[in-house]
Amino acid sequence: MSESRLTFDMLMGHNEQEMEFMPIVPLGEDEMDEQEKGSLPLELPIIALRNTVLFPNVVLPITVAREKSVKAIAEAQKTGKWIGVIAQKDSNNEDPMPEDVYLVGTLAKVVKQIKMPDGNITIFIMGRMRFKIEAYTQIDPFYVAQVRYLEDVYPQKDASFDALISSIKDYSERIAQQSPNMPNEASIVLRNIEQQSFLMHFVASNISAKLQDKQAMLEENDIRTRAERLLNLLQSELQLVELKNEITNKTRADIDRQQREYFLQQQLKSIREELGGDPNEREIKDLQKRAEEIKWTDAAKELFKKNIEKLERMHPSTPDYSVIYNHLDLMLDLPWGTYTEDSYDLKKAQKVLDEDHYGMEKIKDRIVEYLAVLKLKGDMKSPILCFVGPPGIGKTSLGRSIANAIHRKYVRLSLGGLHDESELRGHRKTYIGAMPGRIIQQLRKVKSANPVFILDEIDKMGNDFRGDPSSALLEILDPEQNNSFYDNYLELEFDLSKVLFIATANSLSDIQPALRDRLEIIQLSGYSPEEKTEIAKRHLIPKQKELHGLSKVPLKFADKVIVKIIQEYTRESGVRELDRLLAGMMRSIAKQVAMEEKVAPQVTAERVEQALGKARFTNDIYTKGHPSGVVVGLAWTAAGGDILFIETSLSKGKGNSMTLTGNLGNVMKESTSTALSYLKAHASEYGIADEKFDEVNIHVHVPEGAVPKDGPSAGITMLTSLASAFTGRRVKPYIAMTGEITLRGQVLAVGGIKEKMLAAKRAGIRDIIMPKQNEKDVEEINKEYIKGLNFHYVDDVKDVLGLALMKK
Repeated sequence: MSESRLTFDMLMGHNEQEMEFMPIVPLGEDEMDEQEKGSLPLELPIIALRNTVLFPNVVLPITVAREKSVKAIAEAQKTGKWIGVIAQKDSNNEDPMPEDVYLVGTLAKVVKQIKMPDGNITIFIMGRMRFKIEAYTQIDPFYVAQVRYLEDVYPQKDASFDALISSIKDYSERIAQQSPNMPNEASIVLRNIEQQSFLMHFVASNISAKLQDKQAMLEENDIRTRAERLLNLLQSELQLVELKNEITNKTRADIDRQQREYFLQQQLKSIREELGGDPNEREIKDLQKRAEEIKWTDAAKELFKKNIEKLERMHPSTPDYSVIYNHLDLMLDLPWGTYTEDSYDLKKAQKVLDEDHYGMEKIKDRIVEYLAVLKLKGDMKSPILCFVGPPGIGKTSLGRSIANAIHRKYVRLSLGGLHDESELRGHRKTYIGAMPGRIIQQLRKVKSANPVFILDEIDKMGNDFRGDPSSALLEILDPEQNNSFYDNYLELEFDLSKVLFIATANSLSDIQPALRDRLEIIQLSGYSPEEKTEIAKRHLIPKQKELHGLSKVPLKFADKVIVKIIQEYTRESGVRELDRLLAGMMRSIAKQVAMEEKVAPQVTAERVEQALGKARFTNDIYTKGHPSGVVVGLAWTAAGGDILFIETSLSKGKGNSMTLTGNLGNVMKESTSTALSYLKAHASEYGIADEKFDEVNIHVHVPEGAVPKDGPSAGITMLTSLASAFTGRRVKPYIAMTGEITLRGQVLAVGGIKEKMLAAKRAGIRDIIMPKQNEKDVEEINKEYIKGLNFHYVDDVKDVLGLALMKK
């Protein structure tokens, strides 16, 4: 419900945007005589108005929407059209009670009533005489009150009162003339009003004074005092209009038609200057207040003070103002000397690590050792750890577990594809769009100077004309230097020595040697089928059940079913593909549940094939017999261990050609040449005629030609393949090998032993030939993971050929 004044523009046809100050239309009727006063009712229906006061003899159009007011108007129409009009104290009050309105109001007559299209009623009321409410006789459905009429006390005719009225008229005309939004009709109306009391009431109705001031005028019985109050209000109104004009004139010279928005900003600025306030001073004081609580270094404190002084001298519209302000804001947001408290409960930390990740004993021991030293010494430079291993084994997620175990904040920064060192060191703040480096940005976000900071995929950074980010990491990852890491945007040294940096990589060969020297390398191997089975049972299956809404559905995966999925549907060192396959199983089961089909609680091998299709991989190709010249080798890749075939075929020719195919690298090609040279030198020992080398062309091929292959570990495999082809002796089934050779026939140690052994186990290999020097690496592998594998350790190629080749 609302009642609002209809302004002059509605009655005169003016557009709302053309004027703001609109006079109420006067009728100019004379004062009531004694006979009329005697016939006035002593009990009136009452309506309350928002934001306005009705004065005697003034016509006021109002829109009536409140239910009580509508009923009161209807009652007035029945009983002589008299109604009491009072102002409410709070305009936001939708249902004012008697105590929420003033006691003094104006008796009004309903002159005209119009029903609007929106259903509301608009009435024209004319004030006639002031009254005071003595008591309310009715509350519902509308207010009715007993009233006592108030008489105006007129002064005796004298010059001073005439001068007072003349001043009111003069001030009113000056306001009308100086206000740009005032219509010309206002001045004409003022000049034609002769009755003094009506002039006062008309002017009071149309000035933008406070409601309380207008109500005070209405309550004043003495006309002279009422006139004096009005004159004071007019003086204030005139000052406001003149001030507005002054502000407008001050800014008009700086604008044109296309700069309206700028003009408004300048007006706002002028108003603030007149009021004596400056928001920029508040911003600077806020920065200084925030700085009081920060544990600055001396250099940081000095730079902050210097930049604050610059800011105070600058105008906010200058470009450098925002640059310096943003720099100071960054300084205040950084965690200067703010550290989280480490948890030194080693048993609890060990428990958290064990719950989150199965296996990975080396890493867990290294973290617990670090905590133990920190607990005893109290302060220690954080080590720079680097987890190296195939994808999908949990290197990155282990970082979050470490953070949880020692109660530190966790930050991850992906370095894959990063090719600009400014991403790490930041840009100089003089450049447009300059930002701090990502190291500083992440510390700003976590509000801690000692988080666990994961540098993910450190081996996949780029290097081009824009800079070498791996060189920028040299300072970040050097415990002797990173206590004073310099960011180009910050222009200060920041202490990173308490940050626990953990880098992850798939291959060490792609990491710059100087950077690798700063890292404490912890090699992670792939998971065995047994480890994958445990990980699936403890983590992957519960996670996928929850993700697919099957938490309450009883499902049981037997170990043999999980092993079937691992061996027949995956060829990976990690568990990412296994996780995706289990998600596929859950989707299939979720479909059954959603369609209200019966779901067997025990997941069987047949159910796996139904959901995932036929087995993708089989071991038959590695275990069945092959013709002479074909040998199974073991390889290490960034994705873990793998099985590869070496195939050699001989064809008639002049003996001066050896073709190598299969996308081989230089080292692998040289291993083949070394193997051939050794075989030529010892041909008689293996029953090979010397002239045979001159009569045939040799072609060595390694299948899967789209995959690049390199490294020395295929040396004995190449030699065995060549020897098998030249002697015609086939290689025994179920056997694979790895090892580097020399021209003298020695077998040298190679790397990636655990990954190769796990690949052999996955492929169903039974016998493995490997260098004697790698025996110690095999002993470090859990016996359960290599159960069923027979190892043959050799240090001479004669032993290799004796073990691998079948007799004719």
